[in-house]
Amino acid sequence: MARFRCDEGVTMGFEEALGWARTQVETGMVPGGVLGVVTADGAVELDAVGDARPGDAYPLFSITKALVGVSVGRLLASGELSLDARLADAVPGFGADRPDEVLLRHLVSHSAGIPEPALDFAGDLDEALLSPGRDFVAGTASRYSSIGYQGIVRMVEHATGRAWEDVLASDLAAVGATGVTLDTAATEHRPVLRGDATLDWEAFASLRHPGAGAVGTAEDLLAVGRSLLADDGALVAPQTLALMRTSLVDDARLLDPYPPERGCAWGVTFCLRRDVAGLDARDGFGHAGWAGTEFWVHPECGVAFVWLTNVAGAEGEGMDPIALANAVLA
Repeated sequence: MARFRCDEGVTMGFEEALGWARTQVETGMVPGGVLGVVTADGAVELDAVGDARPGDAYPLFSITKALVGVSVGRLLASGELSLDARLADAVPGFGADRPDEVLLRHLVSHSAGIPEPALDFAGDLDEALLSPGRDFVAGTASRYSSIGYQGIVRMVEHATGRAWEDVLASDLAAVGATGVTLDTAATEHRPVLRGDATLDWEAFASLRHPGAGAVGTAEDLLAVGRSLLADDGALVAPQTLALMRTSLVDDARLLDPYPPERGCAWGVTFCLRRDVAGLDARDGFGHAGWAGTEFWVHPECGVAFVWLTNVAGAEGEGMDPIALANAVLA
């Protein structure tokens, strides 16, 4: 596999990536978007294309998982949580019909086997978490899960005695990422649905989903990315970040929609892009989101980048996030 080049600096990579972003608008792939790149020393490049402005907030969808991971990491570092903590201790009644034990390590690596409802289901997240049955024995397989994050935040609340949204806001404020919210009224960029993508936006918004419901700006995510790049401990202690970047699924079967050929392993909430086809790097960690959002940190190159847009199904119609990543890193 070709290795990426770091010698040209952030500006060259940003111009390449900005050209990619403009092409997405020119071809009608997306109505607009915000692109940002940051280095470990805080150098930032930020611009918007199409109908977007640099400071616009967008639905982050599953990038939310990586942000919740910051709170989990801080609690692991403080000893208030353990990867071996039991979900049933925080959610009474969970697993009453299951002979296996679901631990925090299973939830953060999509290995809990909890049946998954739709993102916009009409119901209550706690009720969905307690739905009977299982997909597989905890720890034996990994299938991408958002409902598992309801279990994670209930464990955060059990450990801290505080509402998880308050914990998250306080943790992110440590690096100035104060624009992240679960209030979808904060964005003007509701998802545009393409292909076979469907979503009841109002039903989804009402869930305040801890696995997908956050809204935020590129500046928020760049602040998080810079701290993780610098490994400065402002968000997560260095030894804990190293743990979060360690795969928890090496002994598990990887099931659709992330089978082994996708080249992604799962650490503590982070997608670890170890061997992604076409990607000229193997050190990336972060997350993507359902409506085309991207947040990735590449320590070997000292760069993190963000792409915020709002088109669900765009990747299936030709938007190539791997080309974006290679442009940033080239």
